[in-house]
Amino acid sequence: MSQLNQFTFDIRSSMFINNQMNLPSKEDIQRTFNHFQYTKTISCVDYFLEPYKYGLCHIYSYPFLMKHYEYITNNFPGGLYPYVRVVSLYDEYPFEHDFFIRIVQSFPFMEKLSINNRYAQNQKESYKVMNDKSNLSIAKYYYLIELNIDRAHDDYIEEFLCNTKTYFQNNILLFIHYEALQRVTHNFTRDDTRINCTKVNELSLYGKVGNSKSCKDYFPFATID
Repeated sequence: MSQLNQFTFDIRSSMFINNQMNLPSKEDIQRTFNHFQYTKTISCVDYFLEPYKYGLCHIYSYPFLMKHYEYITNNFPGGLYPYVRVVSLYDEYPFEHDFFIRIVQSFPFMEKLSINNRYAQNQKESYKVMNDKSNLSIAKYYYLIELNIDRAHDDYIEEFLCNTKTYFQNNILLFIHYEALQRVTHNFTRDDTRINCTKVNELSLYGKVGNSKSCKDYFPFATID
C-alpha cells in the first residue's frame, strides 16, 4: 500500500440515529482521507427524519469513474461526471429549478433519471414570474431516455413536462402515476406540457387509469402500459 499512488473508490454507508448528539459532519468524514495525498476525495453526509431517523454518507474519489450516482440531495457538491449514465435524486427538502440546472450541467450524458421527493417547491411563483419574462433557464437533457417520477410531488412532474422548464429529446420512457399526470396536465388539456409529452414513446402508468382515449391523444407517439 505504501507504493499506491492513486486509489479509485465509491463508498456508501448508512446509520440509524437514536439519541446521538454528536453526529459526524462532512468535514469529519473528509479528514479521515487526508492521508490520500494523490487522490482527490469528495464526501457528502445527509441526515433524514422520514420514515425514520437515519444518515447517509457518500465518499468517492474524483474524477468519478462510475456509471451510477444515486441518492443525490440538495447537498450535492457539484463537479463534472461525464461517465455517469444513471442518476437518482432523493431529499426531504424541495428541489428548486436551479438544482436541476446544476444536475444537467454535472451529468451531461445522463440517460436514466429517477426522482423521489414528496415536498413542494418553495420558489414556484418566482419561476412563473421569470418564465413570463423569458428569463428562466431551461434544463436540457440531451441524452435522457428514461424518466421515473412516480414518487415525486406534482411540482417535479410539472418541472419535467413543461417545455418552458425542461428540454429533452424524443424516445423517452416515462414512469408516472396516472392521477398525478392527470392533475398536472389539467386532464390532458394543458398546452405547455403538451410538447414534452409528444416526446414520450413509452408511458408506464401506475394507479387507476381513467379515460385512456384523452391520455392516448395527449401522448400520440407513446405505447401506454
